[in-house]
Amino acid sequence: MSSSLSASPVRQPATRSQKAGTSRDAETPALSRREIQRRETHRALITAAMTLLAAKGFEETTTDEIAIVAGVSRRTLFRYFPTKADIVTAWTQQMTDVLRVTVNACADGTPPQDMIRIALETVVPHIAKTQAESYAFVYLIERTPALLPVSLRKYAQWEESLASALLLRFPDMPDGRLAFRIAARSGVAAFRTAVDEWIRLKGRQPLIPIMQTVMTLQIKLFTFGTTASIQTD
Repeated sequence: MSSSLSASPVRQPATRSQKAGTSRDAETPALSRREIQRRETHRALITAAMTLLAAKGFEETTTDEIAIVAGVSRRTLFRYFPTKADIVTAWTQQMTDVLRVTVNACADGTPPQDMIRIALETVVPHIAKTQAESYAFVYLIERTPALLPVSLRKYAQWEESLASALLLRFPDMPDGRLAFRIAARSGVAAFRTAVDEWIRLKGRQPLIPIMQTVMTLQIKLFTFGTTASIQTD
């Protein structure tokens, strides 16, 4: 990771398309009213379910309770999500998409390491609307044994999303495929370490400053590799 933790500029999403002589509007067809409603229902179900699961517990919450809280029938809930784990998986997918979009939107000239940092920091506000709710959601997925496969799959997808997005941004980098896999895995490992520390602190501090501390230590360790290098400045 870059030693600088200040926010790097993020370009407007349309920049890459404009360079190609096209616009986002031209590339993306307008959504039908039915599709808009389907997406809104999908998001509402995820939010309602995650809130209930975090408050009551994964094993203790029934699908009937989720349907009631979400204001839909049990049949509608199953049409969107066959299992409770599918709901949590859909919640994690939203953040996986944020990583890819953020890397794509980073300003030209931003180093790959900073793109990873920016993308991971951008994920945090998408976890939930408040810090307390974010902590509850993260604790749910990280500390529920039944959700361990979902958590591990989420991080694997994050690594793949970051590495693939970086390869598109830097297609001519020698050994780019391998290099970006290493960088992505290192970045996700730092995020996971920060989450572990956040949980140890019971969510009393914001997650992003903890991430920045972890990444700073990671930089010093990788750059210098000596005990003296990680002493507080």
